[in-house]
Amino acid sequence: MAITESDVRHVALLARLALSDEQVSTLTAELGAVLGHIDELQRLDLEGVQPTAHPLAMTNNTRADVVVPGLTREMALKNAPASDGRAFLIPAITGAGEES
Repeated sequence: MAITESDVRHVALLARLALSDEQVSTLTAELGAVLGHIDELQRLDLEGVQPTAHPLAMTNNTRADVVVPGLTREMALKNAPASDGRAFLIPAITGAGEES
């Protein structure tokens, strides 16, 4: 299937693209090359070739879902810049009297 400059101008109009004559000429050649390549692919003999979603064999590498102990409160607060022994202390981020 050959693409013409008229086709490119029509698609540009539908896409609301303002193309110069030079851009139309360039895109006509580039889209023609793409369509030519697709035409070559369609002529390949793919009889017996299984359809795939990816060209390489893919496997999921997952680890076992095993419960492991997490940090204790003391360990989590160990390197905190400020804490009250139960939680992180952070500077106020809202001004006094401001409503959120």
